[in-house]
Amino acid sequence: MNAFKKIASVLFRVSISFILLALLFKFNKIDIHDLINDIKGADSLFLCAAFAVFFLGYLLGFLRWQMLLKAAGIRIPLKRLISSFSGGIFFSIFLPSTIGGDVVRTADLAEHTNKAKEVIATVFLDRLSGYIGLVIVILPALVLGRGLVHDKVVFSSVVVIISVLAFILLVLFNNFIYSRLTRFLSAPGAGRIKEAIKDVHREIHIFRQRRKVIIYNLILSVFIQVILPVSIYLIGCSLGVKVNFIYFLVFLPIIGAITLIPISIGGLGLRESLFVVYFAKAGVVKQLALAMSLLSFSFIVIYGAIGGLIYVLTVHHRLLQRNQPSPV
Repeated sequence: MNAFKKIASVLFRVSISFILLALLFKFNKIDIHDLINDIKGADSLFLCAAFAVFFLGYLLGFLRWQMLLKAAGIRIPLKRLISSFSGGIFFSIFLPSTIGGDVVRTADLAEHTNKAKEVIATVFLDRLSGYIGLVIVILPALVLGRGLVHDKVVFSSVVVIISVLAFILLVLFNNFIYSRLTRFLSAPGAGRIKEAIKDVHREIHIFRQRRKVIIYNLILSVFIQVILPVSIYLIGCSLGVKVNFIYFLVFLPIIGAITLIPISIGGLGLRESLFVVYFAKAGVVKQLALAMSLLSFSFIVIYGAIGGLIYVLTVHHRLLQRNQPSPV
């Protein structure tokens, strides 16, 4: 029954991705042949630069997580950590939203270290620091671009994003809100959720004594949140899109936050629709906005394939070691 539910869930989200893409093409009257020609005509030099910058984001993300693991007292060989991180990148393509890969790397390291609660806490903090970095980037970008970006939808999106962050931080660090939430989750059937929240809450509070780690983590998160707009900006340049870089600093964090919602596979369909909606506010032709999104998704697929190869090879190596007969 559980296997059936998982398959049904995946099929449902795949359907959502295709439905969103179909609606996007239909209602925006995007010609597929023209879209393909735009992508084929993209400047290869700018694309290579964007591809390299995109990789830098993964590298800093890896270092951010490694830092949290060390602070939690989890010592893992570099090769083993690269394997788990690569597996997360690969499976994020097929799992719901952009955080699906987090489940894989959590499960992989939890099994390896026998410290499931600590690993879950580091992955959660890794994602949370990224979300905080997102807000840190978007607020000054809005201030700097106040003469360019004056749209109610954009400002409403930012308000919602900040409100969600404020709620999460209050639950984690305000005892009154935390106690009220756990009391609310005392209802029958909520036991697992309640225990999971308690475990994460307990482990995260350990990091209060490691302020330097948190500060360095947030600095890395800000750099990561700037890297994606830079990469997409270079993709835009390859397609001949000429708009102020401020738009990328404002729109990309919003798009990144919304694609955390697990309604499609790897954010596909949802991300493309958001690119078209938000970049249209900057005067970007819808077809080119879609081309930017699809090219950035191609980067995700390529790096995901490389990550999958690393993961499969290292898993195969581990299985061979596990099945080797013990020396007599």
